[in-house]
Amino acid sequence: MSERWKYQLKMGGFWGIFMVVFMLLFEIKEKTVSQQLSENNFYFRAASYLVIGIFVLGYFSWKEKVKREHSTKK
Repeated sequence: MSERWKYQLKMGGFWGIFMVVFMLLFEIKEKTVSQQLSENNFYFRAASYLVIGIFVLGYFSWKEKVKREHSTKK
């Protein structure tokens, strides 16, 4: 696996998991955790956060890292 994909999975996956936990805790006053976990909507949103985190946030984060590394080498 390339270094870029490892970085994207690490950064985007962390953001996605953070957002899933935040989403779960944000709605805890309205529904219990077990109610939230039993809904299909929760899994759809969780998968969406992970995909957006890995492919969008991870990509732009990688581009910034490469730009930052090239600017420090000069």
